[in-house]
Amino acid sequence: MTAPTEQPPLALLRSEIDRIDEAMHRLLMERGEIISRLIAVKRTSESGSAFRPAREADMMRRLVERHGGILPLDTAESIWRVIIATFTYVQAPFSVHADFSAGEPAMRDCARFHFGFTVPLVGHLGPAGVLSAIAASPGDLGLVAVTETGGGAWWTALEPQDAPKIIARLPFVERGDHPAGLPVFAIARPHPDAVVNDVKMWSVRVAGWGPAPAQALAGLAEAVAVPDRGFDGAALLIAVPEGVPLDDVTGALVAAGASVRSCTLAGSHASRYRVSPDARRANRSVDQGLGHKETGHRETGHRETGHRETGEPGHKGPGDSGPEQNPSRSHA
Repeated sequence: MTAPTEQPPLALLRSEIDRIDEAMHRLLMERGEIISRLIAVKRTSESGSAFRPAREADMMRRLVERHGGILPLDTAESIWRVIIATFTYVQAPFSVHADFSAGEPAMRDCARFHFGFTVPLVGHLGPAGVLSAIAASPGDLGLVAVTETGGGAWWTALEPQDAPKIIARLPFVERGDHPAGLPVFAIARPHPDAVVNDVKMWSVRVAGWGPAPAQALAGLAEAVAVPDRGFDGAALLIAVPEGVPLDDVTGALVAAGASVRSCTLAGSHASRYRVSPDARRANRSVDQGLGHKETGHRETGHRETGHRETGEPGHKGPGDSGPEQNPSRSHA
């Protein structure tokens, strides 16, 4: 009969945990020292200049690809998000301005998950307030729900060349049960080093909008549309993935009977990266010897689809346990 394997004493295991905790803390402090040197090398105090959504998206994808064990991916992702956002804030302080009109709890969850509690959060009722705030404070970031249309075609304010632009789509890692899964656009005055053009966001105005153009567009790109009473038209925000020519999109609209009045670049973001629930469950089985590995799916060569003409129902997140603050200026 095989003798039972002798287990290490609890005191030894707890000592190992304490050693790892101390090592993690020392590594965080070492990271801070490197950030201090980075600030000196860059020699900049320009607010917001340290925000790099392309690099951050890549960091989160690499986190997913190497993640394993019993620690939930949600926890690992949230820890990394707080580390990244906080050190970005240390380099160049900024505030996050969020549109609460689509539902404050879900938007607050999204903002805190991705930017932590060190970065100030300012709430607004409507995209217009967010855009006005970041236009006045070049280093700040704005968050607007991807399908928000209650305030009209808010993205047309991004059309001027010197206006803020869409620079990211959050969450960087998408999954059906994400704890802060409300899809949002991050908007800011982009630093040249921060621009990523995997998916270009076009503000397109058309006349002759109707079911036929909507159906033609749905087969090519994801879009949000707001009706425009003039010329039976619409203002569209269209996500055009890399590899899909804009002429293909506008040509499909024209072939379906619409007239394209204008096309203006409103920003861009990294390709969407999805993790399926099955992959998440398989990942938790690694330590049980099942040989599975967490896998992420990055949308690259194929096209993103799923046209939305109006906003989707608001995402229901866990929200805050305490009373809601005044959204016109909530500093958390």
